[in-house]
Amino acid sequence: MGVSSSGKSTVGAALGRALHAPFLDGDKYHPEANVEKMRAGTPLTDDDRWPWLTALSAALKEAAERKGVAVGACSALRKSYRDIITQEAGEPVLFVYLEGSRDVIGERMARRKHEYMPTSLLDSQFATLEVPDPAAEHVLVVPVTDPVERIVRTVTASQDHLRTFKRWQ
Repeated sequence: MGVSSSGKSTVGAALGRALHAPFLDGDKYHPEANVEKMRAGTPLTDDDRWPWLTALSAALKEAAERKGVAVGACSALRKSYRDIITQEAGEPVLFVYLEGSRDVIGERMARRKHEYMPTSLLDSQFATLEVPDPAAEHVLVVPVTDPVERIVRTVTASQDHLRTFKRWQ
């Protein structure tokens, strides 16, 4: 989880490969109306996000039921968004917060091409972000400046069930 350009898809895909687990990119679950809104530079509202979060949560739950674990990339900017994902999963969900400064993320965003996320929306992402509290939420905070391989090792080492997860399941 994290703001746009924090590396969610890259880290999520790498974590999925390391665990031999399904990886679901939250961007693919946005309704077309959301995509068009973002493409036009209009920030999404909570009402725009609920159907997206519900669809992604259902897909993650189904993937996890088949494999025993699933990895998803999702901004999950507000605590209420993280709560709905956890509620829909019906079990604890570890959120890996890719934490980075506005400057670092802005630089990354300026270097990449995204199908529909213009750099003008980054400020709204940071304005919406409710930084997760590891004391109150099941979250692991990692710096976006860490190499992807280190982030994957940090995540898998932090969870006993991931250290012993049978990849061939």
